[in-house]
Amino acid sequence: MATIYEVSKLAGVSLATVSRVMNDNARVSDKTKQKVLDAMSTLGYRPNATARSLASNRSDSVGILVSELHGPFFGQMMAGIESELRAAGKHVIITTGHSEEDKEKDGIEFLIGRNCDAIIAHVEAVSDEYLLELNKGKVPVYLMSRHVDGMEDKCISLDNEVGGYLATKALIDQGHKDIAYIAGPQFKADASNRLLGHKRALVEHNIAFNESLFFIGDFKETGGNDGLRHFIKQKIPFSAVVCANDEMASGAMKYAREHGYHLPDDLSIIGFDNVIFTNYLYPTLTTVDNPVNEMGHMAAKLVLTDVYKNKKLHIERVFEPTLIERNSIARLN
Repeated sequence: MATIYEVSKLAGVSLATVSRVMNDNARVSDKTKQKVLDAMSTLGYRPNATARSLASNRSDSVGILVSELHGPFFGQMMAGIESELRAAGKHVIITTGHSEEDKEKDGIEFLIGRNCDAIIAHVEAVSDEYLLELNKGKVPVYLMSRHVDGMEDKCISLDNEVGGYLATKALIDQGHKDIAYIAGPQFKADASNRLLGHKRALVEHNIAFNESLFFIGDFKETGGNDGLRHFIKQKIPFSAVVCANDEMASGAMKYAREHGYHLPDDLSIIGFDNVIFTNYLYPTLTTVDNPVNEMGHMAAKLVLTDVYKNKKLHIERVFEPTLIERNSIARLN
C-alpha cells in the first residue's frame, strides 16, 4: 500500500504540502495540487480518514438528527442536506429522536461522540434552554424548522403562523365559514404556530373558533382519520377541514370517501407541507408549501460557510410558505 511519503516524493513536494492538498487547503496552488493528485492517482493512494481527521481536526462529517425516518417530509429534508454537503465533499451520519426528549438528547450525544464537525437537528421535545446550553459547546448545532431566541444565526425555519393563516383563508375565500381544524401535537412549535395562523384568519373574517370542531391529531394519517370521525360524531355542520399536515389530510380524505362523502363537493379539505404524494391523491390536494428540501440545502450551506469556511454563501434563515391550489376545495354558493 502506498504511503504519504511516496506521494510527496513522486510529486516533488513536502509532506506538509501533501497534507494541505488532502485537507483542501486554499494555500496550495492549482498546479501543485494537481501534481499531488496525479501522484496519488498513479500510486493508488487513498488517504486514511482517521489520519486526515487528526491532522485537520476535522472529520468531514456532519450529523443529522431528525424526528423520524419514515414519510416523505423527512426524506426531502435529509435529501436536501445530504446532496449539498456531498457536493462539497462532506458526509452525513443520521440518527433519530422520535420527538421524545430523552431520545433527542441521546441522538445529539451520539453524534457528538462520532466526532461530527457540526450537527443539523430537527428537534421538537428538548427545551430552548437545553439548546442554548448546547450551543456553548465545541460542536456547533444548527436547527431545522425551529427558531430559538439567542441562536437565530443557527436556525433555518418556516413562518408557520403565516402558513396556517394561508390555509384557512383559502377556504374562507371560497365561501366556507363552518371550518373544522385537525391540529398537530401542540408541544410542537410548528403545530402550535399553524393553529395561531388559523385563528388569526377566523378573527379577520369575524368567524368564531368552535371548540367542537377542533381536534388534536398526531401528524400521521391516523390523526386525520380520527379527527374527521370525531367531527362527524359531533353532529355539527361543517363544510371544510383544515389539516395541519398532508399526512393527516390524506387520512381525512380516505375516511370521508369510505363514509359516503364526495370530495370536494360534500367536503373541502386542505393540507400543509406539499409533500410529493399530494399531487396524486384524489382529488389532488390543495395545500401550503413547506419548502423543506430547499431549507435542507440552506442548512447545509450555513454549515459549509460557518464551519468549513467555504466561500460566503447567501443564507436565508426564515422561509415564507405559499398556497398550492389544486382540486380539493369547492366554492360555496
